[in-house]
Amino acid sequence: MAETREAGNFRLVLVTTSSEEEATGIAKSLVEEGLAACANIIPRIRSIYRWNGKVQDDPECLVLLKTVLSKVDDLSARVAEQHSYDVSEVISVALDRGRESYLDWLSGCIQPARRE
Repeated sequence: MAETREAGNFRLVLVTTSSEEEATGIAKSLVEEGLAACANIIPRIRSIYRWNGKVQDDPECLVLLKTVLSKVDDLSARVAEQHSYDVSEVISVALDRGRESYLDWLSGCIQPARRE
């Protein structure tokens, strides 16, 4: 059953990784498992952040994932299982608008909740 197109139901999830290979592996598994409809990988970004009391300046990859609110927790858990970082970035941003046909496609790609 497809998710509804209610306001705030759709999410853009941002995940940073240490390499394009790691980004690809995570993205493919999330789409294959129906936790995300689509993933875009931006292969080269520069991240400046504080870690262990020091300012770091490192190259990373950014993964943009399209999903629905009901899958964000499962998606986040799967990222944590596969990620090389001790603290993986998983930030969910609500989407307030989108083209109707795209949102229909997106919701149709998401796996329904498993029934116990």
